[in-house]
Amino acid sequence: MSRAAQLPLALAHRPALGREDFLVAPSNEVAVAWIDRWPDWPARGLALHGPAGAGKSHLAEVWRRVSGAVSVAPAALADREPPELLGGASACVLDEAEAALPTVQGRERLLHLINLLRERGGFLLLTARRAPARWQVALPDLRSRLAAIPAVELAAPDDALIEAVLVKLFADRQLRVAPEVVRFLTARIERSFAAARAAVDALDSAALADRRAITVPLARELLRRCGETFDLEE
Repeated sequence: MSRAAQLPLALAHRPALGREDFLVAPSNEVAVAWIDRWPDWPARGLALHGPAGAGKSHLAEVWRRVSGAVSVAPAALADREPPELLGGASACVLDEAEAALPTVQGRERLLHLINLLRERGGFLLLTARRAPARWQVALPDLRSRLAAIPAVELAAPDDALIEAVLVKLFADRQLRVAPEVVRFLTARIERSFAAARAAVDALDSAALADRRAITVPLARELLRRCGETFDLEE
């Protein structure tokens, strides 16, 4: 059999992004409580901030599904006006929102977006690495609007949460993995949900390609092959 014939098909695994799929821990419980209390938000907006892989985008997607919000990328503000981006929606998610700030047009349209949602009695959810109070905002009106939005931090996951996430990710793929594999990975990967997903993806693919069980030796080989880390998507 040729090497090409032994490779697994490149079938994407759909990530589970429902509320029931988000594991609550001290690092994120305040943010989860805010999502769960919607629409009882005092300022009709929320900013989730924290490091990559802390779960901001997952929680934003949970809220988007519940609220019927449209998702807007910061880059879209450079090309289209907020009324076009929102359509008839009265709720919006702006992921990595700080990326809209470097250009005058981006700042002005972000302000327009916030004002338009206020006029509609709608809601805005922002995500970013840093709290809005730490952003460099040259537009005074935009700075005041952002200051009025509650900001909630998600911390990087601790070891216990990473272990639980790994167990769940393997279970989502119907993979039976021994506890020592989970402990081995937890001690060696970056403390983030993104790293956990990347590790499970890589191990699943390697096990299929080599027709092997997922074991500590396989995980060790894969880590060595990847330079002691896994390539992550932000």
